[in-house]
Amino acid sequence: MRIETITSVQNPKIKDLLSLQEKSRLRRQKGLFVVEGRREFLHCLEAGFIPSCLFICGEILSPDEMQRIVSLSEKANPKVGIMQVNSYIYDKIAYRGGTEGIIAEVNSVDRTLEDLVLSESPLIAVLEGVEKPGNLGAVLRSADAAGADAVIICDPLTDIYNPNLIRASLGAVFSRQVAVASSEDTIAFLRKKGIGIFTAQLQDSSVYYSTDFRGPTAIVMGTESTGLSNAWREAATGHIMIPMLGQLDSLNVSVSAAILLFEAVRQRQTK
Repeated sequence: MRIETITSVQNPKIKDLLSLQEKSRLRRQKGLFVVEGRREFLHCLEAGFIPSCLFICGEILSPDEMQRIVSLSEKANPKVGIMQVNSYIYDKIAYRGGTEGIIAEVNSVDRTLEDLVLSESPLIAVLEGVEKPGNLGAVLRSADAAGADAVIICDPLTDIYNPNLIRASLGAVFSRQVAVASSEDTIAFLRKKGIGIFTAQLQDSSVYYSTDFRGPTAIVMGTESTGLSNAWREAATGHIMIPMLGQLDSLNVSVSAAILLFEAVRQRQTK
Protein backbone atom coordinates (compact mmCIF):
# COMPACT_ATOMS: atom_id res chain seq x y z
CA MET A 1 0.00 0.00 0.00
CA ARG A 2 1.68 3.21 -1.19
CA ILE A 3 0.24 6.33 0.48
CA GLU A 4 1.00 9.92 -0.45
CA THR A 5 0.49 12.51 2.30
CA ILE A 6 -1.04 15.83 1.31
CA THR A 7 -0.50 18.73 3.72
CA SER A 8 -1.89 21.74 1.82
CA VAL A 9 -5.23 22.65 0.29
CA GLN A 10 -3.19 24.27 -2.51
CA ASN A 11 -1.99 20.86 -3.66
CA PRO A 12 -2.96 20.40 -7.35
CA LYS A 13 -4.71 17.11 -6.57
CA ILE A 14 -6.91 18.86 -4.02
CA LYS A 15 -7.74 21.59 -6.53
CA ASP A 16 -8.62 18.97 -9.16
CA LEU A 17 -10.90 17.18 -6.70
CA LEU A 18 -12.75 20.39 -5.82
CA SER A 19 -13.19 21.21 -9.51
CA LEU A 20 -14.69 17.77 -10.16
CA GLN A 21 -17.17 18.32 -7.36
CA GLU A 22 -18.28 21.65 -8.76
CA LYS A 23 -18.20 21.32 -12.55
CA SER A 24 -20.40 18.97 -14.53
CA ARG A 25 -18.52 19.81 -17.73
CA LEU A 26 -15.22 18.73 -16.18
CA ARG A 27 -16.75 15.47 -14.94
CA ARG A 28 -17.83 14.68 -18.50
CA GLN A 29 -14.47 15.67 -19.99
CA LYS A 30 -12.42 13.56 -17.58
CA GLY A 31 -14.87 10.68 -17.22
CA LEU A 32 -14.57 10.99 -13.44
CA PHE A 33 -16.90 11.82 -10.59
CA VAL A 34 -16.60 12.20 -6.82
CA VAL A 35 -18.04 9.84 -4.20
CA GLU A 36 -18.03 10.92 -0.58
CA GLY A 37 -18.74 8.68 2.38
CA ARG A 38 -17.90 5.12 3.38
CA ARG A 39 -21.35 3.68 2.67
CA GLU A 40 -21.68 5.35 -0.73
CA PHE A 41 -18.16 4.37 -1.77
CA LEU A 42 -18.64 0.73 -0.79
CA HIS A 43 -21.90 0.61 -2.80
CA CYS A 44 -19.92 2.08 -5.69
CA LEU A 45 -17.25 -0.64 -5.49
CA GLU A 46 -19.87 -3.39 -5.14
CA ALA A 47 -21.49 -2.16 -8.35
CA GLY A 48 -18.22 -2.60 -10.24
CA PHE A 49 -17.14 1.03 -10.57
CA ILE A 50 -13.37 1.59 -10.77
CA PRO A 51 -11.78 4.06 -8.33
CA SER A 52 -9.06 6.36 -9.64
CA CYS A 53 -7.92 8.08 -6.44
CA LEU A 54 -8.80 7.96 -2.73
CA PHE A 55 -8.54 10.81 -0.23
CA ILE A 56 -8.50 9.31 3.26
CA CYS A 57 -8.47 11.02 6.64
CA GLY A 58 -6.82 8.73 9.20
CA GLU A 59 -8.04 10.96 12.02
CA ILE A 60 -11.62 10.01 11.15
CA LEU A 61 -11.42 6.56 9.57
CA SER A 62 -10.27 3.71 11.83
CA PRO A 63 -7.07 1.87 10.82
CA ASP A 64 -8.97 -1.38 10.21
CA GLU A 65 -11.58 0.31 8.05
CA MET A 66 -8.88 2.21 6.17
CA GLN A 67 -7.08 -1.03 5.41
CA ARG A 68 -10.33 -2.66 4.25
CA ILE A 69 -11.26 0.22 1.93
CA VAL A 70 -7.77 0.47 0.48
CA SER A 71 -7.62 -3.30 -0.11
CA LEU A 72 -10.98 -3.32 -1.88
CA SER A 73 -9.96 -0.32 -3.96
CA GLU A 74 -6.65 -1.88 -4.98
CA LYS A 75 -8.45 -5.07 -5.93
CA ALA A 76 -10.64 -3.01 -8.28
CA ASN A 77 -7.71 -0.96 -9.55
CA PRO A 78 -4.14 -1.93 -8.57
CA LYS A 79 -2.95 1.53 -9.67
CA VAL A 80 -5.44 3.51 -7.56
CA GLY A 81 -3.89 6.58 -5.94
CA ILE A 82 -4.04 6.73 -2.13
CA MET A 83 -3.85 10.21 -0.62
CA GLN A 84 -3.86 10.78 3.13
CA VAL A 85 -5.10 14.15 4.40
CA ASN A 86 -5.50 15.63 7.87
CA SER A 87 -8.84 16.64 9.37
CA TYR A 88 -8.34 20.31 8.42
CA ILE A 89 -7.93 19.50 4.73
CA TYR A 90 -10.72 16.93 4.86
CA ASP A 91 -13.11 19.58 6.22
CA LYS A 92 -12.19 21.78 3.25
CA ILE A 93 -12.80 19.11 0.61
CA ALA A 94 -15.79 17.32 2.15
CA TYR A 95 -19.04 18.17 0.41
CA ARG A 96 -20.96 17.52 3.62
CA GLY A 97 -20.25 16.67 7.24
CA GLY A 98 -20.19 13.21 8.78
CA THR A 99 -18.84 11.33 5.77
CA GLU A 100 -16.51 9.06 7.71
CA GLY A 101 -13.19 10.18 6.27
CA ILE A 102 -13.31 8.89 2.69
CA ILE A 103 -13.67 10.78 -0.60
CA ALA A 104 -12.89 9.14 -3.93
CA GLU A 105 -12.52 10.03 -7.57
CA VAL A 106 -14.17 7.26 -9.59
CA ASN A 107 -14.36 6.45 -13.31
CA SER A 108 -17.84 7.14 -14.63
CA VAL A 109 -19.89 4.60 -16.60
CA ASP A 110 -22.31 5.73 -19.30
CA ARG A 111 -25.02 3.06 -19.44
CA THR A 112 -27.24 3.00 -22.54
CA LEU A 113 -30.72 1.55 -22.86
CA GLU A 114 -29.34 -1.54 -24.56
CA ASP A 115 -27.04 -2.13 -21.59
CA LEU A 116 -30.00 -2.66 -19.24
CA VAL A 117 -30.56 -6.21 -18.03
CA LEU A 118 -34.26 -6.64 -17.33
CA SER A 119 -36.31 -9.32 -15.65
CA GLU A 120 -39.15 -11.17 -17.36
CA SER A 121 -41.69 -8.66 -16.02
CA PRO A 122 -39.63 -5.55 -15.35
CA LEU A 123 -40.58 -2.56 -13.25
CA ILE A 124 -38.92 0.61 -14.49
CA ALA A 125 -39.06 4.22 -13.30
CA VAL A 126 -38.73 6.83 -16.05
CA LEU A 127 -38.09 10.51 -15.32
CA GLU A 128 -38.30 13.24 -17.97
CA GLY A 129 -36.56 16.59 -17.59
CA VAL A 130 -36.22 16.51 -13.80
CA GLU A 131 -33.59 19.06 -12.89
CA LYS A 132 -33.19 18.93 -9.09
CA PRO A 133 -30.44 16.48 -8.09
CA GLY A 134 -32.06 15.93 -4.69
CA ASN A 135 -35.31 14.81 -6.32
CA LEU A 136 -33.51 12.42 -8.66
CA GLY A 137 -31.54 10.98 -5.77
CA ALA A 138 -34.70 10.45 -3.73
CA VAL A 139 -36.41 8.70 -6.65
CA LEU A 140 -33.41 6.38 -6.94
CA ARG A 141 -33.74 5.50 -3.25
CA SER A 142 -37.41 4.64 -3.79
CA ALA A 143 -36.56 2.61 -6.89
CA ASP A 144 -33.97 0.67 -4.90
CA ALA A 145 -36.37 0.06 -2.03
CA ALA A 146 -39.03 -1.16 -4.47
CA GLY A 147 -36.57 -3.43 -6.26
CA ALA A 148 -37.13 -1.70 -9.60
CA ASP A 149 -35.13 -3.15 -12.48
CA ALA A 150 -33.90 0.21 -13.69
CA VAL A 151 -34.30 3.97 -13.69
CA ILE A 152 -34.21 5.76 -17.05
CA ILE A 153 -33.52 9.47 -17.01
CA CYS A 154 -34.74 11.21 -20.14
CA ASP A 155 -33.42 14.55 -21.35
CA PRO A 156 -31.84 15.30 -17.96
CA LEU A 157 -31.16 18.83 -16.77
CA THR A 158 -28.50 17.59 -14.34
CA ASP A 159 -25.91 14.83 -14.62
CA ILE A 160 -26.31 11.61 -12.68
CA TYR A 161 -22.92 12.04 -11.02
CA ASN A 162 -23.80 15.37 -9.42
CA PRO A 163 -22.58 15.17 -5.77
CA ASN A 164 -26.01 16.23 -4.48
CA LEU A 165 -27.66 13.40 -6.43
CA ILE A 166 -25.21 10.81 -5.12
CA ARG A 167 -25.72 12.09 -1.57
CA ALA A 168 -29.53 12.13 -1.84
CA SER A 169 -29.56 8.62 -3.32
CA LEU A 170 -27.45 7.19 -0.46
CA GLY A 171 -25.63 5.15 -3.09
CA ALA A 172 -28.76 3.94 -4.92
CA VAL A 173 -27.33 5.51 -8.08
CA PHE A 174 -24.92 2.57 -7.95
CA SER A 175 -27.23 -0.19 -6.69
CA ARG A 176 -29.81 0.38 -9.45
CA GLN A 177 -29.27 0.26 -13.20
CA VAL A 178 -29.43 3.87 -14.38
CA ALA A 179 -29.52 4.82 -18.05
CA VAL A 180 -29.69 8.23 -19.69
CA ALA A 181 -31.47 8.63 -23.03
CA SER A 182 -33.80 10.86 -24.99
CA SER A 183 -37.55 10.53 -24.54
CA GLU A 184 -37.89 9.47 -28.18
CA ASP A 185 -35.35 6.66 -27.84
CA THR A 186 -36.81 5.51 -24.53
CA ILE A 187 -40.34 5.29 -25.93
CA ALA A 188 -39.04 3.20 -28.86
CA PHE A 189 -37.07 0.98 -26.43
CA LEU A 190 -40.07 0.34 -24.17
CA ARG A 191 -42.32 -0.47 -27.11
CA LYS A 192 -39.72 -2.84 -28.56
CA LYS A 193 -39.52 -4.68 -25.22
CA GLY A 194 -43.31 -4.85 -24.83
CA ILE A 195 -43.25 -2.78 -21.64
CA GLY A 196 -46.41 -0.90 -20.70
CA ILE A 197 -46.00 2.88 -20.47
CA PHE A 198 -47.98 4.47 -17.63
CA THR A 199 -47.71 8.24 -17.47
CA ALA A 200 -48.39 10.13 -14.25
CA GLN A 201 -50.61 13.09 -15.17
CA LEU A 202 -53.75 14.78 -13.94
CA GLN A 203 -55.64 14.95 -17.24
CA ASP A 204 -57.62 12.03 -18.72
CA SER A 205 -56.32 9.68 -16.03
CA SER A 206 -57.42 6.75 -13.89
CA VAL A 207 -56.52 6.49 -10.22
CA TYR A 208 -53.28 4.61 -9.88
CA TYR A 209 -54.60 1.81 -7.65
CA SER A 210 -57.13 0.75 -10.30
CA THR A 211 -54.36 0.22 -12.87
CA ASP A 212 -52.75 -3.18 -13.39
CA PHE A 213 -48.98 -2.96 -12.85
CA ARG A 214 -48.35 -6.72 -12.67
CA GLY A 215 -47.04 -7.00 -16.23
CA PRO A 216 -43.94 -5.32 -17.66
CA THR A 217 -44.32 -1.75 -16.45
CA ALA A 218 -42.67 1.62 -16.91
CA ILE A 219 -43.96 4.37 -14.63
CA VAL A 220 -43.19 7.73 -16.24
CA MET A 221 -43.04 11.05 -14.39
CA GLY A 222 -42.11 14.57 -15.39
CA THR A 223 -41.27 17.81 -13.65
CA GLU A 224 -43.59 19.26 -11.03
CA SER A 225 -43.85 22.54 -12.94
CA THR A 226 -44.52 21.41 -16.52
CA GLY A 227 -45.31 17.69 -16.28
CA LEU A 228 -44.63 15.35 -19.19
CA SER A 229 -44.16 16.23 -22.83
CA ASN A 230 -46.84 15.38 -25.39
CA ALA A 231 -44.67 12.60 -26.78
CA TRP A 232 -45.09 10.63 -23.57
CA ARG A 233 -48.79 11.40 -23.21
CA GLU A 234 -49.42 10.13 -26.73
CA ALA A 235 -47.24 7.04 -26.33
CA ALA A 236 -48.83 5.98 -23.04
CA THR A 237 -50.51 2.63 -22.50
CA GLY A 238 -52.44 4.31 -19.70
CA HIS A 239 -52.62 7.61 -17.85
CA ILE A 240 -52.54 7.40 -14.06
CA MET A 241 -53.07 9.88 -11.26
CA ILE A 242 -52.75 10.09 -7.50
CA PRO A 243 -55.96 11.60 -6.05
CA MET A 244 -55.38 15.02 -4.48
CA LEU A 245 -57.70 15.64 -1.54
CA GLY A 246 -56.15 18.86 -0.30
CA GLN A 247 -55.88 22.34 -1.79
CA LEU A 248 -52.60 21.80 -3.64
CA ASP A 249 -52.48 20.01 -6.97
CA SER A 250 -49.14 18.24 -6.96
CA LEU A 251 -46.77 16.11 -4.92
CA ASN A 252 -43.00 16.18 -5.02
CA VAL A 253 -41.88 13.86 -7.85
CA SER A 254 -39.93 11.66 -5.43
CA VAL A 255 -43.01 11.17 -3.25
CA SER A 256 -45.14 10.36 -6.30
CA ALA A 257 -42.54 7.85 -7.48
CA ALA A 258 -42.56 6.07 -4.13
CA ILE A 259 -46.36 5.82 -4.08
CA LEU A 260 -46.60 4.47 -7.63
CA LEU A 261 -43.66 2.07 -7.41
CA PHE A 262 -44.90 0.53 -4.18
CA GLU A 263 -48.38 0.12 -5.59
CA ALA A 264 -46.74 -2.00 -8.29
CA VAL A 265 -44.89 -3.93 -5.58
CA ARG A 266 -48.13 -4.47 -3.64
CA GLN A 267 -49.92 -5.81 -6.70
CA ARG A 268 -47.06 -8.12 -7.62
CA GLN A 269 -46.84 -9.55 -4.10
CA THR A 270 -50.58 -10.06 -3.67
CA LYS A 271 -51.51 -13.69 -4.14
